[in-house]
Amino acid sequence: MEEKKLDINSIIGFVLIFGILIFMFYQNQPTPEELEAQKAEQEQVEAEAKKVEEEVDTTPINQSEPINLQDSTAVANYKSSVGAFGFTQASEGTTQLENEVLFLEVANKGGQIVEAKMKDYVTHDSVPIYLVKDGNANFALNFSTNDNRVLNTADLYFEPSLTKNGDNQVLSMKAKISNSQFLEYRYEMKPGEYLVDFTVRSQGLNGVINSTRPIELTWDLKAIRQDQSVQYENRYTRLTYNHEDDKISKLSESSDLDEETEEDVKWLSYRQHFFSSILATDNHFKTANLSSKNLVEEEGKDVLFTKEYSTKAPLELNGGELSQNMHWYYGPTDVKILDDYKELGLADSIPFGWGIFGWINRYIFTPFYTFLSSFLPFGIAIVVMTIIVRLVLSPVTYKSYLSQAKMKVLKPEITEINEKYKDNAMKKQQETMKLYNKAGVSPMSGCIPALLQLPIFYALFMFFPTSFALRQKPFLWAEDLSSYDTIFELPFTIPFYGDHVSLFPILASVAIFFYMMMTTGQSMQMQQQPGMPNMKFIMYLSPIMMLFFFNNYASGLSLYYFVSNLITIFIMLAIKNYILDEDKIHAQIQENKKKPKKENKFQRKMREMMEQAEEQKKIGKR
Repeated sequence: MEEKKLDINSIIGFVLIFGILIFMFYQNQPTPEELEAQKAEQEQVEAEAKKVEEEVDTTPINQSEPINLQDSTAVANYKSSVGAFGFTQASEGTTQLENEVLFLEVANKGGQIVEAKMKDYVTHDSVPIYLVKDGNANFALNFSTNDNRVLNTADLYFEPSLTKNGDNQVLSMKAKISNSQFLEYRYEMKPGEYLVDFTVRSQGLNGVINSTRPIELTWDLKAIRQDQSVQYENRYTRLTYNHEDDKISKLSESSDLDEETEEDVKWLSYRQHFFSSILATDNHFKTANLSSKNLVEEEGKDVLFTKEYSTKAPLELNGGELSQNMHWYYGPTDVKILDDYKELGLADSIPFGWGIFGWINRYIFTPFYTFLSSFLPFGIAIVVMTIIVRLVLSPVTYKSYLSQAKMKVLKPEITEINEKYKDNAMKKQQETMKLYNKAGVSPMSGCIPALLQLPIFYALFMFFPTSFALRQKPFLWAEDLSSYDTIFELPFTIPFYGDHVSLFPILASVAIFFYMMMTTGQSMQMQQQPGMPNMKFIMYLSPIMMLFFFNNYASGLSLYYFVSNLITIFIMLAIKNYILDEDKIHAQIQENKKKPKKENKFQRKMREMMEQAEEQKKIGKR
């Protein structure tokens, strides 16, 4: 907006005009009789103006100049306009809706929810959870009238009417032109539920609303910080939506601004880690323009908001009238609660993970942990679940360790091949593959068990940070298993580490170090082979990465990794000392060498390719 300034000529002009007015004032002072007559006339005009103010809104929408109540013609024209297209003025104020779990406050101005509070939950510093408060959200409809005015419902005043429908509370908010012409927002709250039915409809406005232009729904919200670590919370604060035949998509969690335009949108979820504000519609939005802006630059106790969300969606008219059935959900991002609304599919807004990982998380780990935590302390339930998971995966661990034992038995022969063909990498590879084939050993057999465990590990990686059951549940020194544990506050911040020391990540790092010492020992002995990674470097790097990466993660996840690696170490020691016999393995390998082993197609193809490469190399040297 351009800023208006006064130049020197304007100042001189005002001074001259002021001087002339002073001169005229002294020259034309009225008599006492004239003053009395003017006073009476002024009082009459003001009385008429006050009467008009009570009947109509004195500030017409989208009118560049305010109405002059001293001008009887302007008042008459505006009053006529209000009767045809304008909405009547109502009083300021709010109406409250509440049940056992949710408190809502709806404002007369805009007819929208201006406060949404969770009754059963508090933030990390014991403040009640608010999803809407102090103007952080805005819901409005923008539409054009037949006289080309653009109305925004956020500027209209709605008349509230609170009634009962059985046990349900019903709040009708009407922006009226007359008793038979109005725009209505209807809220219906059921006992004990976080879902509120929401209907937007119009009556008698088919001659007012311009049906050639779409009505645009706008919903904006700034996500209020709730967790101890704002960076960690922000990682799971996302705009998620259902569109195109139940396809679930998300906007970026880290970019400064992400925008998408989607079709056939069923619901929109403004997730704030463990709590969500969701708008669902029965009719689906034909299109929706979505945006998410990241508001967190760095960790800090003074950060108030994490993301800024915005949605714009056109609403269709039916016979010149508006009728849209929707639902507001303000509540926990808890699968137990969201599963109650299967017809809307709101549980899909929870970040279980994609593909098979999400399926394992949602249908195995989540119900299993819910069962365990129903009769065990939450931390003990994690330990028990970890033990059971490791026991179920112990056959895979056995296969992996068996492969390592076989490779260890073959180590002297592999070393001999490496020395014999140290100047011929191709020949070295060929002879090594022949040895593996004769002995009936596959170097990939140790990798396949590890790959089979990946879906389990990733599903658990997504389970702990998003499981609502862990929120604010203490265990040992950890005050909240869904957030990091703290044993010492640092007076400074270490990049990528934080301003505190967590004990569970340290224990997990120590456990993974000893585990990797056991599993990478054989790999380090075979490091002379081409293409093998520096396993010693990986052995030291992995625990350090865990220490830094998990310092700000959920302590429940670090507890799982600590217990999991500890159990795996004991299982591997048991396999090594009581189950596997290296002498028997060596005898079996020698027996396998005596038996001719038929090559499969892949092995034959690999051998032929190596032989061809060797021949090409010999030809090139001639």
